[in-house]
Amino acid sequence: MKSFILGIAAIVLCIRPTLAGQTYSKALDITGAGFYDEFSFVASADPTHGRVKYVDQQTAQQDNLTYATLDSFILRADYKTYLAPSDPGRKSVRIQSNRQFTTFVGIFDMYHMPTGCGTWPAVWTVGDNWPNHGEIDILEGVNNVTPNIATLHTGSNCRMSSSRNMTGFVPTWTRSAGQNCAAYETANKGCGVQFDDAASFGPPFNSNQGGWYAIERTSSNIKVYFWPRGDHSVPPQVELSYAVVEPATWGTPAAAWSNDMCDFPSHFGPHNIIINLTFCGDWAGAVYSNSGCPDTSCESFVNNNPGSFHDAYFDFSAIRIYT
Repeated sequence: MKSFILGIAAIVLCIRPTLAGQTYSKALDITGAGFYDEFSFVASADPTHGRVKYVDQQTAQQDNLTYATLDSFILRADYKTYLAPSDPGRKSVRIQSNRQFTTFVGIFDMYHMPTGCGTWPAVWTVGDNWPNHGEIDILEGVNNVTPNIATLHTGSNCRMSSSRNMTGFVPTWTRSAGQNCAAYETANKGCGVQFDDAASFGPPFNSNQGGWYAIERTSSNIKVYFWPRGDHSVPPQVELSYAVVEPATWGTPAAAWSNDMCDFPSHFGPHNIIINLTFCGDWAGAVYSNSGCPDTSCESFVNNNPGSFHDAYFDFSAIRIYT
């Protein structure tokens, strides 16, 4: 009997390393008005050339483009003002985290994301020297088109294998460059992954009362996860805000990139988290006519239909950072 028990113990010891993954401890739990402490409003020109005017925090609060309760943080665009062609753009918000992160897990608990023709919402991370310090788009899309697309944008010499362990796939419209992450070599398409769940973006996301996005970034892997609210597969670590998380136990990510053909430490520096909502611009404007949206142009629609942006807002329950 003793030899049998020792044998079982040896098997367990052999198996354990393959089951255990890296663990992370909670460093930040950002809720409600705490967003104002951890993020700054960026009232600068839109680098994607959108029909937008980003405003500072004081203006955003005066115009009710941002407000907070105990369990909700709102960021939104103006939905009352008609714009003349000479006006600078529709008022909206872009916020940036005051801290930077390298190896970390981020969990984004969201109830609602901006919707509407012409909208281009995004939750992403970026380094100081774009694109050489990298960009990771966690949540991004345009014109209500589902599902979500997560993307890396980098400097040169960063490619991905065509075979990766993820539930998503390379979008058809970028398949020719889908394994090349270099921004300047792909007309800034980067190496995107389209999710396999329509509820990951736009109206389907909101009708389900949102869900959870998560990112794990290490020196060898970048993974993005998504779970709709109420889904049976949501890890308790995510849903219940555990103090310690272990992403290796979360199942297959929606999107994954590895350092097999891309040296991550030299392509990704410390990153800030960005949350923004723009209109039209380099992506939403470029594909507007193919998105099932009305009017002759994206800019005309944004100028003349303020009421269409009543639902153009983010509602965050929390952002939790683990390091």
